[in-house]
Amino acid sequence: MAATSVYKGQGFDFSNSIRNDFLQQGGVVLPRATSTGTTIVGCLFKDGVVLGADTRATAGEIVADKNCEKIHYISESIRCCGAGTAADTEFVTMAISSNIELHALSTGRKPRVATAMTMLKQYLYRYQGHVGAALVLGGVDSMGAHLFTVHPHGSTDKLPYVTMGSGSLAAMAVFESGWKANMERDEALKLVSDAIAAGIFNDLGSGSNIDACVITATHTEMLRNFVKPNERVQKERKYNFRHGTTAIKSEHIRSLVVSEEVTHLAGEAMDVS
Repeated sequence: MAATSVYKGQGFDFSNSIRNDFLQQGGVVLPRATSTGTTIVGCLFKDGVVLGADTRATAGEIVADKNCEKIHYISESIRCCGAGTAADTEFVTMAISSNIELHALSTGRKPRVATAMTMLKQYLYRYQGHVGAALVLGGVDSMGAHLFTVHPHGSTDKLPYVTMGSGSLAAMAVFESGWKANMERDEALKLVSDAIAAGIFNDLGSGSNIDACVITATHTEMLRNFVKPNERVQKERKYNFRHGTTAIKSEHIRSLVVSEEVTHLAGEAMDVS
């Protein structure tokens, strides 16, 4: 009699779907994918690359941080915008930045953007999308300016202008209508700002301010809070109410300090002989 094989057969395995149906019938609520929100973009111009991002971090329907930083450091002339789970984007880029520095020290050469892209895609592919990091990678090296997108499952694209995040469709509409080859720095920076603004005002997951980063062969310029389209203005009227406007129906004061009495018990003296 042949022994049962301990290895799975070829093709897809749907055995867990039966288990999930059984759990749902018992009232167990299965976990759902976390909804995240961000608008990150990048585009090439005549002398390099411009990256942009909004600054809103959300926790479900709550705005957790109005001014977070989504443009992460990889190397002196390489930066990476992150969308998705904030912890994943931060620690993935931190790990790759460390590996890029070690690679540069071991080779004695300036790291290339394609090297950082390969490290990122191999790391994310290893976790099959469970590390929720959608990235826009841009930089300038000895081969010129480069711009990549890296998806959470490890797939990549190389394009002259890219958008990612929940506000990517609105931002892409701006790029499709306004991008052209060999733009000047100010033109590219204005186009990136307009693309992020389109994501901010058309996507609830994006908001607050606009960060930008201009990378050329000789200089990297980080523009933190480059545009503040949602700055709070002073209210036209002051709403101050006199003391006693709202009547107090009842009052109860409870002391939170517990009083206690300590009774010292007289014991036998310690024998020190």
